Amino acid sequence: MALLPIIYAPDNRLKLKCQEVHEIDESVCKLMDDMLETMYAAPGIGLSAPQVGYNRRILVCDVAREKEAPNPIKMVNPIVVWSSDEIFVAEEGCLSLPKHFAEVKRPKEIRVKYIDETGNNQEVAADGLLAACIQHEIDHLDGILFVDYLSPLKRNIILRKMKKLKRLKEAA
Repeated sequence: MALLPIIYAPDNRLKLKCQEVHEIDESVCKLMDDMLETMYAAPGIGLSAPQVGYNRRILVCDVAREKEAPNPIKMVNPIVVWSSDEIFVAEEGCLSLPKHFAEVKRPKEIRVKYIDETGNNQEVAADGLLAACIQHEIDHLDGILFVDYLSPLKRNIILRKMKKLKRLKEAA
C-alpha cells in the first residue's frame, strides 16, 4: 500500500463529475487500499478518488471511533437510492480543505447501492455520521465540495485562505 498525495481546493480536478468504474480489477482494489491508508494517515473518516487525482466513482470511509475496531467501507459507483426527510446538521471538514469546518445540513438517513471490492452489488442503510460521510464523499464524485453548501461569503473566505495556503506551500 502507498500514501497518495491529497489534492487541495481550489483545484479544477475537484469540480469534475467522475466516471463510472466498469470493472473491479487489481488496480481498482489497490487504489481503494491506498485510499484507505491515505485517509487513516491524514487522519480522516472518508476519502474519494478525485481527492487523490483519480476521476473515478470510488470512495472509502470509516467512522469507527478511536477505541473501536476499524470498520472500513469501500464503495464503487455508489448511488443514494433513498434519503429521509429528517435533516441532520453536523460540522463537516474535508481532507481537501484542511483545518476548515462548517455546519452542513443533510438527510439523516440514507440507503446506498454500490459495488464492493469483490465486484458484488451491495446496499447499505446509514444514519447520522456515516450517512453524512457517505453523502459528503458522493458529493466529491459529482464535483461538489462541502463549502458549496455554504453562503457565498463563507465559501469565498475559506477558498481564499486555501489559495493562500497553496501559494505558501509552492513557495516553500
